[in-house]
Amino acid sequence: MPATPLRFDHLALPVYDAARTLHFYTEVLQLPLVDALSGDDWGGKPWLMMFFGTGEGQLLALSALHGAQPPRPDGLPTDVRHYAFSVASATEQEQWKKRLQQHEVPFSEEDHGGQHSIYFSDPNGIVLEVTTPPSSAELQPDAHAAQRVQRWIAALCSDQAAAAK
Repeated sequence: MPATPLRFDHLALPVYDAARTLHFYTEVLQLPLVDALSGDDWGGKPWLMMFFGTGEGQLLALSALHGAQPPRPDGLPTDVRHYAFSVASATEQEQWKKRLQQHEVPFSEEDHGGQHSIYFSDPNGIVLEVTTPPSSAELQPDAHAAQRVQRWIAALCSDQAAAAK
């Protein structure tokens, strides 16, 4: 991948059950809890932020606000928002499937051609993925990607214009 001025640092997500979240991420996913912060007022609510290490200095920051409720369903497929981890081999992915089964975490599988993925949800309904092989660090920008995006946008705009008539 060509050098960019931005490097991924952390992903911050709301959670609604701190105890089950801590158990899931430390015991099921085996991520180290590397830090935790708390306070009395974030949007008027007491809060806890748990930081889990995910490799190469990147963090998963999960924030619980006392009394916060999950958002209402918005009609989108549940897996349209998901967060992917990768493992180096199909053997490692099989170990993750066994681990999820041992912890009675339901999962589904999907073959993406060059990658194979398993999908499952954490106790908060956050959809997670374990894929293999990892995306290549040698990815290069696709010269035709912008054209595919523009075609999709143009088609959508023409569909919307036709529907408005």
